[in-house]
Order: sequence, then structure tokens, then C-alpha cells
Amino acid sequence: MPITRLNHAVLYVRDVERSVAFYADVLGFRVLNIAEGFRGAAFLQAPGSTNDHDLGLFEIGSDAASSAAGRGGSVGLYHLAWEVDTLAELERLSARLSEAGALVGASDHGTTKSLYGKDPDGLEFEIAWVVPADQIDDGAIEGRKRIGRLDLERELARYGAETRGGVGISH
Repeated sequence: MPITRLNHAVLYVRDVERSVAFYADVLGFRVLNIAEGFRGAAFLQAPGSTNDHDLGLFEIGSDAASSAAGRGGSVGLYHLAWEVDTLAELERLSARLSEAGALVGASDHGTTKSLYGKDPDGLEFEIAWVVPADQIDDGAIEGRKRIGRLDLERELARYGAETRGGVGISH
């Protein structure tokens, strides 16, 4: 059997309570009670997830250096990406990330429409809506060859706020 999807990610953070508050308050993750006995750890589940948990957080202290991944020639994880079902949800999260001062970019990748944010430790993540398979046209395919600026209002007018994304791709 092949690998089918990412089940969870684990992040080292400076302050687990601060990170839990961010992921819960801004992105709507639910804190699970499976970290009992793990001092400085938390496990969270994304709002629409069926995973046991989607995110593990382990505190390493306030003196921890920032991740150097991608800078100065060091390897490491660039970002995690979560998918939303509708452009309305992408729009809602855009507002939440902006309010929290965590929205750092928005891109049109042709077949995906993406927001980029940073958590309190500066770890980057992506939130994406995938164009439904039956609506992928030559323009969306051509858009895969470049990274454009996301015009969310235009995409809402084109696809509709409640159109489920990824149908036939990830569902």
C-alpha cells in the first residue's frame, strides 16, 4: 500500500502555551488530552481532521535559536501546508491571520490558492484551497508554471465561496 497523506507534524517551540494559544485561537485547532505526563508538550487536531492528532508541540525554552532552515545554506523544513474545503474558509482564515499579525503572503499557484503565515516562533505554514478537478482548465495549468499574487475576490467570483476544493484530488 502506498503512502496516502501526512498524518501529523511535530514542532519544537519556545513556549508551548503560547504556541497552543496561536494554533487554537487563530487556526481553530483543538487541544487533545493525550499529552498528560509529557511536560512541555501538547497535541492538537485540526478542526476538520480525522487524524489522531495533526500537530505535536514540544517546548525547548525561550533561549532556543530561530530555525536556520533555508538560510545560510542549511537544510530543514520550509513549511507545512494544510488544506481548506472552500474559498470562504480561506477568506476567513486570511482575516484571522491578518488580525493576529501572522499573515506573511498570499499566492496563486494556478491549481491552488494559498495563504502563508508564521507562528509565534516564526515557523512558516501554508493554508491552501485546491481547485476542483472538474474545474481545472488551461489557465489553471499554465498558472502552475509561476507564482502569482492571489486575488481572493477574483477567485471567489470565479469559483464561488462554497465550492468544495480538491474534489477528485484529495477527497
